[in-house]
Amino acid sequence: MTRHLSFLASILLICVSSAEAARPNVLFIAIDDLRDDLGCFGVKHAKTPQLDAFAATARAFSHHYIQVPTCGASRCAMLRGRYPERPVHLVNDAIRDSQTDWAADSMAAVFRRNGYATMALGKVSHYPGNLTGKDWAVGPEELPGAWDRAWVPDGPWPSPEGIMHGFANGEPRERGKSPPYQHIDGPDKAYPDAWVAGDAVATLQRLAKQDKPWFFGVGFFKPHLPFASPKKWFDLHDKNVPDLPADIAQKPAWPAYWYDGGELRHNYGHEPGRDPATDPEYARLLRQAYAGCVSYMDAQLGRVIAALSDLGMADNTIVVVWSDHGFLLGEHAIWGKHCLYEDATRSPLMIRVPGMAAPGKTSNAIVETVDIFRTLTDLCDIEAPAKLRGHSLRPQLDDPDKPTTKPALGWWSNGVQTVRTERWRMIVTPHEKGAPDFELFDYTSASPETTNLADAQPAVVQELLGFLKPVKEDATQP
Repeated sequence: MTRHLSFLASILLICVSSAEAARPNVLFIAIDDLRDDLGCFGVKHAKTPQLDAFAATARAFSHHYIQVPTCGASRCAMLRGRYPERPVHLVNDAIRDSQTDWAADSMAAVFRRNGYATMALGKVSHYPGNLTGKDWAVGPEELPGAWDRAWVPDGPWPSPEGIMHGFANGEPRERGKSPPYQHIDGPDKAYPDAWVAGDAVATLQRLAKQDKPWFFGVGFFKPHLPFASPKKWFDLHDKNVPDLPADIAQKPAWPAYWYDGGELRHNYGHEPGRDPATDPEYARLLRQAYAGCVSYMDAQLGRVIAALSDLGMADNTIVVVWSDHGFLLGEHAIWGKHCLYEDATRSPLMIRVPGMAAPGKTSNAIVETVDIFRTLTDLCDIEAPAKLRGHSLRPQLDDPDKPTTKPALGWWSNGVQTVRTERWRMIVTPHEKGAPDFELFDYTSASPETTNLADAQPAVVQELLGFLKPVKEDATQP
């Protein structure tokens, strides 16, 4: 009898192990501050051959929208799979300060609970390495219970905070003094993302030797400020980054939520008299430096994607490439991301599933960051937490022409909200006294964000308000 039970237990263990091995791995690549200026999206001046090549094997989503245009809050929405419900979900410390309510059901924790090894390298959540204490090098953890291992590369930078804002060869940022750009004539390893790619490749080599399925988050730092990359990538964009049309480069002429881009203006030093809002040459230099960072990061991402194939794991690995938000490079006279205009809220999303239909075809469906969590649990046959708000994108992965039926929703501080449909974007800016300001843009026009149609289209405003109401009530809870 004992031998019989032992035999049955062995068979059961083999079956469980086989089921685990059959589940697809997940490689989740997070990119910081990447707007959708990519060649695969038709941007002519972009030099992103690795992302373009990956898009040719995946499903790129041309209308992917984030929930909150700041790093920590956007990553909170991604890891929760839920819209903001309280003011704490709108700030950079959203994960750290709210995780006690949901950490057990975070994306990584759910995969870990279902037998996956979970790892986070670089900036996947807000704090690279998942530690929130001094210099981000000691505890407490940002998201407890999520990762088997979370770390930053062992490069020349003195701390995780140092690598996040790192200049060349370990040089730290001096807040308010260091310039917002740098391009030394040196190797890729002079800057942090090459170290991230190197650690990612080494980790994939170890994972290739194990049977247990894995969820590996790889977070690249660029093109986040400072716009710092090797000179060869900066020079790649010499004279090819176009100036903005004059009408979109102006501060809105109508009542609107607007800010001057404090991250660039106040966290970095500028030569006396140099302001990208009034100095076209300086604006051009900053756009070139940003584009150089994108191309540099693109090359490092390519190393990781190539390693996955070289190691024979591409046929059993779902790959997600996602950016936490975009970045305005002078649109609306804003240099930053903390607003709800298109270039701040739209960012790249690409998903590759082994054996997927019509790889390389772009989906134009309206999709959101909160959709990613449910999509991955669906694809990996994992039960999704009950409170997830997103929709699975499996229908669009199966058929790139299939539309979605919901708009994209976004939030910022002080109660500012947006709703984006296929045709319209409305931004609502409330005031303590008096009526809110409405901005309404029609994306069937050639230059949609240069004309506010809110007064001319009151019926559209009322229709779009209907989408915001239920979430608006949740988001204003204390």
